[in-house]
Amino acid sequence: MIKRLRRTLPLALLHVMLVLAATGGVLAEPLRLVALGDSLTAGYGLPQDAAFPVVLEKALRERGMEVEIANAGVSGDTASGGLARLDWSVPEGTDAVILALGANDMLRGVSPDVTREALEAIVTRLKARNIPVMLVGMVAAPNLGEDYRRRFDAIYKDIAARHGLVFYPFFLEEVAAIPGLNLPDGMHPNAEGVKRIVARMLPTVVRFVSSLPPGG
Repeated sequence: MIKRLRRTLPLALLHVMLVLAATGGVLAEPLRLVALGDSLTAGYGLPQDAAFPVVLEKALRERGMEVEIANAGVSGDTASGGLARLDWSVPEGTDAVILALGANDMLRGVSPDVTREALEAIVTRLKARNIPVMLVGMVAAPNLGEDYRRRFDAIYKDIAARHGLVFYPFFLEEVAAIPGLNLPDGMHPNAEGVKRIVARMLPTVVRFVSSLPPGG
């Protein structure tokens, strides 16, 4: 029967029919992820197709993972800002969130207690909506002092442990302060920097996505 179909149907249509047969007649929809963050997520100073969520989605699809990643990065946003816009940034139907906020809190010297409270609230509200969260951390700059660094850096590890989250400790690992991987401002990754970030983070994201129930 398959040989007869091959002669009469376009190959793409045949593929769809075979997949439908294997899945009981239902094609699973892509997993719908939201990358909730700041300018590092938004792709400040970069073409849209070079932004972190786009590059990450492409990398996951190349590994056979059917995902769509919405870019909910807002340049200049703090953790409190992300909390304030959470409901419209993460719409109904979202399957999971990659949470990467806090860099602007650190740059502005916001109290770590304020940042912790906001991130904790975001995670708690998403969990209440049955939306799994992968937490991406940030680290404090040395010039902010040892006490601030200790209190700020502990936020992410503590929240990840408390809620049992998949955790990637530092968004800018092996990219921060490397001139060839950043824009002239020295703070935001260039296109090559984003590729490096995705390559470093990808095993953790694959583990996170693999833990999610199928889309649809």
